[in-house]
Amino acid sequence: MNHRVTAAVIWCCVLLTLTAMTACSKKAVPGQTGYPSGATPAGPGAGGRYTPGGPIDEATWQKLGLRTEEERQRFLKEMDAFQNDDIYFEFDAYVLMDEAKAILDRKVDFLRRYPKVSVTIEGHCDERGTNDYNLALGERRANAAWQYMVNSGIEPSRLNMISYGEERPIALGHDEASWAKNRRAHFVVQF
Repeated sequence: MNHRVTAAVIWCCVLLTLTAMTACSKKAVPGQTGYPSGATPAGPGAGGRYTPGGPIDEATWQKLGLRTEEERQRFLKEMDAFQNDDIYFEFDAYVLMDEAKAILDRKVDFLRRYPKVSVTIEGHCDERGTNDYNLALGERRANAAWQYMVNSGIEPSRLNMISYGEERPIALGHDEASWAKNRRAHFVVQF
């Protein structure tokens, strides 16, 4: 009888431990049904796209319509500026500020000059809040940029979105200055 009680206690401890481990594990990104019509989620396997920092072969240059070395160098310089100019958000917000709109206007101009280029808009958050909440907030931030660009005339099929929530911080500190740098939308060129 005492042996059965001990075995039951051990099983209860095992079940409690497994339940606690499951409850504390990272949650998968919720179904991304919130993408506007025409936008697609991006990520690994997004489909034969240019990898930032990778070489651009002659066929790709031709596809982009860039034939001279001068055109290619200009494109590389503008692409670098495009990708390194993030937009930032207030704490717990996804409303575009005037500075963000000015940056997005420059990005729209770039996309008009290079109609074969598409973009992935990455939504990011600071570390405060739950993983699920930050994934949703990151999606709303990416969507705010997506909507602004579509309203400015960019074809929705050229814009993809993904939310990384708090998972890819650009600043690793635990202070307001670091958090402010992490509340952003980042843009990655694809072609």
